Amino acid sequence: MAPATEDFLNGYYNIAMTAVGSNENISSDLSEAEKALLDTVLQYSESAKGVLTVFITSVVYKILHPTQDIRNHQDGIQNGYSGRTFDSKNITPFLKKCKFPAMAESGWLTRSLEQKVPYDQNYTGAINPSGLKAAFLTLLDNIQNGADCKKYLHYIFQGLIIKRNQHTIDLAKPTTLSINSILGILDEHFHSSYKAEGASRLPVLAIYAIYECLLHEAKRFENKKLLPIESHTSADSRSGRVGDIEIIDDNNRTFEAVEVKHGITITLQIVQDAYSKFQTTPVNRYYILSTGQPPNKEDWAKIQAEVQKIKNVHGCQLIVNGIMHSLKYYLRLLDNTFEFIDKYVNLIENDTALKFEHKEKWNKIISELR
Repeated sequence: MAPATEDFLNGYYNIAMTAVGSNENISSDLSEAEKALLDTVLQYSESAKGVLTVFITSVVYKILHPTQDIRNHQDGIQNGYSGRTFDSKNITPFLKKCKFPAMAESGWLTRSLEQKVPYDQNYTGAINPSGLKAAFLTLLDNIQNGADCKKYLHYIFQGLIIKRNQHTIDLAKPTTLSINSILGILDEHFHSSYKAEGASRLPVLAIYAIYECLLHEAKRFENKKLLPIESHTSADSRSGRVGDIEIIDDNNRTFEAVEVKHGITITLQIVQDAYSKFQTTPVNRYYILSTGQPPNKEDWAKIQAEVQKIKNVHGCQLIVNGIMHSLKYYLRLLDNTFEFIDKYVNLIENDTALKFEHKEKWNKIISELR
């Protein structure tokens, strides 16, 4: 891939990733007619990968070479260019890297697209369905008549990202990791840079996974039940829960609960807010765990004084700690740490708050283990 073209594609991909974020809608000020045409290309992006590839190749080439009539897609056509060469060197490798629909080598290796005539309204290639053919040719005409290619590319990339987010991805489950390796992997997974929201969900899933393991291994949780994890958008006040994770006893009373904070230093106010949630329940232990920096000495002294006050008034043992410290302790209690990995990965795969990039990052971290 030529460096300049690669930088261009990566730049537009990152812009589209930021625009999509955690949304499932494309943001664009294109006309409704143009959106409908682009939506048709997206609709058939899996079944007609060639059309998608040729369209993206045409748009990118037009942006980089504004004077070229991209309908003349072969050197053998008068005033043409080699779309296939540009595609095989740049576009198809990029599509594969991004896990977008892609041909094996080039979009031009399809009979319906390789005919040595321009992609104008008279094009005779048998692109199916007919609605896709009409959309494809109309879009190329629009481009040649002054349509905003960059907006077209931005729209297509957003659509492909959203479609990719909706696909499942097989996640790695390494079987022989040491506890220190697991902690290092989790720390990187929690704190990597993501375009979409959802990273704050990861430590919640890790703590939930460890509880799923402990429920069957720790005598403390005999005859106890771990409540199903709630959606990322469920507020405790609306759901009636006292924390992100909750265990009940055989009388359906709250026995233990955990509040998870990501990248936030625990403060006295957070402790007081937590107590307001559980003060009318019989909870035996309540954890406030964070991936953030620990409080300074002065704040820590205030927190400990409040913890003791809560113990005296309520009886609950409130524990403030770092998530990694807690995970290290809990992992040591397990007979087989793979059980934790298995459960954490299953949660990642099924949690609707997480996007493709959160899952892809997990696989990337595992693949780079030494």
